[in-house]
Amino acid sequence: MTRTIRIGTRGSALALTQTGTVADALRKAGLEVEIVKVSTPGDRSSAPIAEIGVGVFTSALREALLNKQVDVAVHSYKDLPTAPERGIVLAAVPSREDPRDALIARDGLTLGELPPGARIGTGSPRRTAQLRALGLGFEVVPIRGNIDTRLNKVFDGELDAVVLARAGLVRLGRADVITETLDPIQMLPAPAQGALAVECRVDDVDIEHLLRSIVDDEATRAAVTAERAMLAALEAGCSAPVGALAEVVEDLDADGSVIENVSLRGVAAAGLDDEGVQLLRASAVAGKSEAEQLGRDLAAELLDLGAGALSGPGRESR
Repeated sequence: MTRTIRIGTRGSALALTQTGTVADALRKAGLEVEIVKVSTPGDRSSAPIAEIGVGVFTSALREALLNKQVDVAVHSYKDLPTAPERGIVLAAVPSREDPRDALIARDGLTLGELPPGARIGTGSPRRTAQLRALGLGFEVVPIRGNIDTRLNKVFDGELDAVVLARAGLVRLGRADVITETLDPIQMLPAPAQGALAVECRVDDVDIEHLLRSIVDDEATRAAVTAERAMLAALEAGCSAPVGALAEVVEDLDADGSVIENVSLRGVAAAGLDDEGVQLLRASAVAGKSEAEQLGRDLAAELLDLGAGALSGPGRESR
């Protein structure tokens, strides 16, 4: 292929770093690549994500793709609405960075060492719900902004701690600020956290084939498929208090042969207010080829437990 592949991305430091990993893989395969910055509504607003709307970081990129301003769009997968976009295909899901959440606290403290009343910042209802459910008496403070803006609230003494995705900190070379990587038992990450989604136009089969063959990671795609299917079946979007984490694990079948399964854990908050929060949890395992159905089945179990109160159109999981 002699054409230059134009890759669309948000202009933030994290987005450019993430897109750079995809661009580097394509260049290593001998392809010409150009990175194109696209401004999104989410970048231009300081309002809470839930107020701005579904697809706040992705709609402008997809529009640029459909208008042929770019050939490829790279997203943080967790930002994508769960509904498919007409004319666009998910061509690749690269190998995933560590999906867990990370605590950045004053004085190098861990979550268990922070005192009752400690002020912890997050813009995520999912993190808020799980922090409150720990029952440690924290004051959860809503925040927005890029990674440096959030970190500075701790460094300047405005907050005792913030919770961020570990993946973003690692990709930006800031893993040194992490005081604790949170165990998924304490806090399940957002569905698809740490993963990237690489999209192209559905009729651009040459680009799709290249992306699938060069960039796609089969195990990551299977795990994220299960997590996103659970989110979609709950009809909860990117600002809903829903967490999920799937892993591809090796197992033995009845004949003693090694097989690959997907193990999925999910959590949903039933009630999120000043009175407290109830977390609903479920887990299940299925064959790798059944990842999507596994997600739907786990969502059905959570709905049976009472997660139906989460449902509602137009809500996005951050």
